[in-house]
Amino acid sequence: MSLSPAAHAAESATSGTSIRFVDIAGDGGTVLKANVVTPAGADGSARFPVVVLPTSWAMPQVEYLAQARKLADSGYVVVSYNSRGFWESGGEIETAGPKDVADASKVIDWALAHTPADPAKVGMAGVSYGAGISLLAAAHDPRIKAVAALSGWADLIDSIYSGRTQHLQAAALLGGAGYLTGRPGPELKKVLGDFLSSNLDQEDEMIAWGRQRSAATHLDRINANGTAVMLGNAWGDTIFPPNQYASFYEKLTGPKRLEFRPGDHATAEATGLLGLPNDTWTSAHRWFDRHLKGTDNGVDREPPVRLKPRSDGGYEGYADWKSVGAHRERIALNDSEHVWANVNSGADGGIVLLSNLLDQLAQTPPTVSVPLLPRSFAAVWQSGRYGSGAAVRGTPVLHTTVTPTASSGTFVAYLYDVGPLGVGKLVSNAPYTFHDKTPGRPFAVDLELFSTAYDVPAGHRLAVVVDTVDPLYIEHNPAGAQLTFSSPATDPSYLSVPLRKE
Repeated sequence: MSLSPAAHAAESATSGTSIRFVDIAGDGGTVLKANVVTPAGADGSARFPVVVLPTSWAMPQVEYLAQARKLADSGYVVVSYNSRGFWESGGEIETAGPKDVADASKVIDWALAHTPADPAKVGMAGVSYGAGISLLAAAHDPRIKAVAALSGWADLIDSIYSGRTQHLQAAALLGGAGYLTGRPGPELKKVLGDFLSSNLDQEDEMIAWGRQRSAATHLDRINANGTAVMLGNAWGDTIFPPNQYASFYEKLTGPKRLEFRPGDHATAEATGLLGLPNDTWTSAHRWFDRHLKGTDNGVDREPPVRLKPRSDGGYEGYADWKSVGAHRERIALNDSEHVWANVNSGADGGIVLLSNLLDQLAQTPPTVSVPLLPRSFAAVWQSGRYGSGAAVRGTPVLHTTVTPTASSGTFVAYLYDVGPLGVGKLVSNAPYTFHDKTPGRPFAVDLELFSTAYDVPAGHRLAVVVDTVDPLYIEHNPAGAQLTFSSPATDPSYLSVPLRKE
């Protein structure tokens, strides 16, 4: 270990915590730039629980400094490090590959050797990329007793390739930020190129690459280790949608907690990174206090699923994720609808990071005039009015029959809250892509829309809209293609809407 040439040991004037900037040898000797924050008065005579924080994608090593100091003030050793391939850390971007997982263990080794860290009380946490690495590390290193994975992924493929559709803006944002702040390795360059160019010949290889980097693939190891796992995410996360976290949560068998809030990718945690009061980080601290310190703070006696709706409502607690969407209502999609592809009807999911941040701050999701949607390019069905309103909670599911005129195609389904003037506010959406279908032959589709918690006001309707173009996604409709959505008598089409039972 050597100190960073730019910084030596520094003392915090306000809290007495010690902050050091250090170099840590990661896997293969790759230098990882890190900072270490230790509690005031740590003289080596006592051991403290330790929390390791890998940085988010493209973020510098000071990302977690405010939270690190808060943790140190309450008696934790905190080691935060710049993930390999980014900023001044060595190596190339491995996208949470085996070297990144090995780095996490090397950082733990270093912390146990060079700080007053307790080897029996090791935790990991992170936002986004740091969350993904933390979950993967917990599967491979049984020393990790607790994890707080915020705005991350458990299934990388289900996040950016859901419905077999490339999430264009999310991938482009991540790729661009990686090139700007780091050094993508040859494997990442190839995967990103194949992904954005829709190279189906490499689809199996891309999926295998993503599966290796998904905690869901290593679920049995996490369960065997008994790791206490807290998962936090935003309803409108356009990079790692909430569905894949909810599915992963249900399969965990150890101590677990799931929290969803309004916002987009990492916006629910953002104020906490600035040192401001933040519900997500408060929960993470309580999680570590219980599962690393052993503090009886009641977190394990609270309902483990905690949701904040996209409204002024407070938090809601549930015994498990299945209870969230246990009560369902079907909206019949009776009329056959025929749409031409390749034209954006005006219905879309918004702009990555921006639209759902506005929804978080001002409750202004993307809107559209439902009566004015061009019916040649958008299929539209509406429910009856909800006299006393409705509380949508969980994962809406679309079931329909599609007849294409081409072997490949893409459509995007939207759920809108429609007011008396016909203005629809986006509740949820999801894309669906098919290949190798027989033109003219109908096939059934079951599509999960992204999970949400949305309160429909009294007197409003729900509308299902389907079109074929959305700037968030790459579409695969040949020129002149058409799609027909029908409801056969033997297999009626519907949208299953999860509603909170009043």
